[in-house]
Amino acid sequence: MYTRATLYITSALSLAAATAMPAFASIQQGASSAKGSDQPSVLIGNGGIFSEITNVLLFAIGAIAVIMIVIGGLRYVISGGDAKQVDAAKNTILYAIIGIIVALLAYAAVGFVTNAFTNGAQGSTSSSSTGLSSGTTNSGTSTR
Repeated sequence: MYTRATLYITSALSLAAATAMPAFASIQQGASSAKGSDQPSVLIGNGGIFSEITNVLLFAIGAIAVIMIVIGGLRYVISGGDAKQVDAAKNTILYAIIGIIVALLAYAAVGFVTNAFTNGAQGSTSSSSTGLSSGTTNSGTSTR
């Protein structure tokens, strides 16, 4: 029973990995054929739509977090020594800092995934067009 489930999971993962790059290529082809003349030619990667959206969102989240840190600092200053207000002000600052950290981690994750897609798509086309086998480098020496 356990080996059968393992076999099904392994087969499903292999199928998903084998179909991921052609699916991305077809998405890119579909987006390229549907774009207008005033739209960017790159969907993912440097200068692409997704990188522009993530940059704008990261800027907005950073600006909101800085504003919240300032508000927390003001609340801390005007708390007048009241323990409840001091705790609320500290929590505001803490949550703003946690928000910045989460936003940076999300930005890194999106960058990693988009780079994996763009490098994977470029790698599959460049290796087939150059005719190199997987065990040799450009100079012809073996990498094994």
